[in-house]
Amino acid sequence: MFTIPARLARSAAVSSSPEEARKRVIQLYRDWYRSAPEICTLYALNVTPSYVRHCIRGHFEENRYVTDTRVIDVLVQKGRQEYQETLNCWKQLDHIMGILLAPRGRPQRTFLQKFYEGRDEDAVLPAATGIVHPKAV
Repeated sequence: MFTIPARLARSAAVSSSPEEARKRVIQLYRDWYRSAPEICTLYALNVTPSYVRHCIRGHFEENRYVTDTRVIDVLVQKGRQEYQETLNCWKQLDHIMGILLAPRGRPQRTFLQKFYEGRDEDAVLPAATGIVHPKAV
């Protein structure tokens, strides 16, 4: 397959306001959303374009509450890079299935698994949240 690497290239931009950053995020989301069928055909995926779109939305939802425009700009730039690499076929099938489409997060552990590890992270809140644990009051 023949690709033109520069067709998807964009220069790095710095948002001057949250509204401008929001527009960039929405444009990136639209680009990913519209390219879902092309991703499925390029990599001969065994999943439907709707599932690819669902996974893409999940990745965007992870960062939904980021408010710092500098952080948003970095995330948009990384998303653009992933988009360009994906559509130019610079990734292997394992990258697509393992990174893009795999659910993130730790697997659920049973009580005994947590006990054997010697910790119960569900009852511990990070100190930076500012939330007071009900048992500490």
